Amino acid sequence: MLKELQTIRERYDLEIEKIVKNIKKNKAKIILLQFPDAIKPYATLISEEIENKSNCQCLIYMGSCFGACDVPIQVEKIEPKIDMIIQFGHNKFGFEKL
Repeated sequence: MLKELQTIRERYDLEIEKIVKNIKKNKAKIILLQFPDAIKPYATLISEEIENKSNCQCLIYMGSCFGACDVPIQVEKIEPKIDMIIQFGHNKFGFEKL
């Protein structure tokens, strides 16, 4: 698992430490992670790393993702309430608290 995580970090700048810092800052407990297709095979590993470092619960959105404007619809209806959505992609964007 560590080797796979290192491979992911070599291919993508996931900014995990920045994500963890933001989760803690906002006291978010339930996080929805959204990935582009190229990163979806690593979603579980990334989720586990974030959970271990931030003491939150991550949910993985496995639907389509065509960019930052493609936010999952009706997430406000998911129970328990999602505190934050984190989209992984190829461009830098800020964090938005729900």
